[in-house]
Amino acid sequence: MKDFDEKLTLLRDEIDDIDSQLVELLRRRLTVTAKVGALKSEVGMPIYAPEREAKLFSMRRKQAMDVGLSPDLIEDVLRRLMRDSYESQDASGYQCINPDCKKVVIVGGKGQLGSVFVDLFERSGYAVEIIEQQDWPNSERILAGAGVVIVAVPIRLTAMVIHHLNNLPTDCILADITSIKESPIFEMMKAHSGPVIGLHPMFGPDVTGLIKQTIIACEGRYPDKYNWLLEQFRVWGAKIYPVEAHEHDQAMSMVQVMRHFSTIAYGYHLMAEGADIEKLVDMSSPIYRLELIMVGRLFAQDPVLYADIIFANKDNINMMKRFAYRFLELLEDIEQDDKSAFVNMFEQVSDWFGDYADVFLQESKSMLLKANELKKH
Repeated sequence: MKDFDEKLTLLRDEIDDIDSQLVELLRRRLTVTAKVGALKSEVGMPIYAPEREAKLFSMRRKQAMDVGLSPDLIEDVLRRLMRDSYESQDASGYQCINPDCKKVVIVGGKGQLGSVFVDLFERSGYAVEIIEQQDWPNSERILAGAGVVIVAVPIRLTAMVIHHLNNLPTDCILADITSIKESPIFEMMKAHSGPVIGLHPMFGPDVTGLIKQTIIACEGRYPDKYNWLLEQFRVWGAKIYPVEAHEHDQAMSMVQVMRHFSTIAYGYHLMAEGADIEKLVDMSSPIYRLELIMVGRLFAQDPVLYADIIFANKDNINMMKRFAYRFLELLEDIEQDDKSAFVNMFEQVSDWFGDYADVFLQESKSMLLKANELKKH
């Protein structure tokens, strides 16, 4: 036993030495990536370079296979390292795409999402001012000379706020960042004769940067005058997804409103049934734990935010009714013990998903592993 302990100690010492070298190598890597970020900032190059990232993964996966290591392990490690690298590059600041823009005004800039844009504009060297409710008596002074005004208030207040923005400089860009687009764009174009664009950031207020984040852009008026703003978003690392406002609102009724509503209904059902969350977590598989995580995450946030999203568009009611009808339709198959109908439906949906089904299966594997790692034992 003594011989075993001595051998184990030697091996553990060797592991500790290797780990120490890894830490030093990671420190060196972080130093270099920070320099890369500073260099990109000088020329206005976006921090995120998808081609470079894909090439790096390909090279390191091949290298791993050549030496008998798991390529998946190496890619997992690299992805984690690159996330830190992006954050270090992000800290270097960004190029100011339009130095002629004298001022950016964020209405609701102290809110959760508004403050994200305040921070990003300031890190790019823009002069930024904020308007909150108590600032309206001074709004004429604050808005004077503004090159960009972004409305970042709750949906229920957006139209009212836009009506107060009827005396902006002619060349000022007016934008909003709400999750519906047709109505705000209509109101902005009534209130302002200059360039108008509707934006929908597809991320929450917990982001520290926009690398790999998507911003949906819906055209309003004079795109040639607001294109520089979209380019600034790209420099921050965001992907710009252009779409018509009505098409955006239709899509959001499915990917956002219906999803939120069904998640809320599921959480409400668990509570009404008196479910023991601790036991559910203890007995959950990784996939069910991930589902519980997403349900719990929603209920940890502001209920008014979700009420605003769901109640904002009355057309959403019909969408949710159709969803409820299909739920009951499937339930009827189960009541009648009609497995063949259920399997037929499943196969039809699988065919509809096509290749995306397999893509999502692969993507979900890493998410499930992470969910399992987070489980407290």
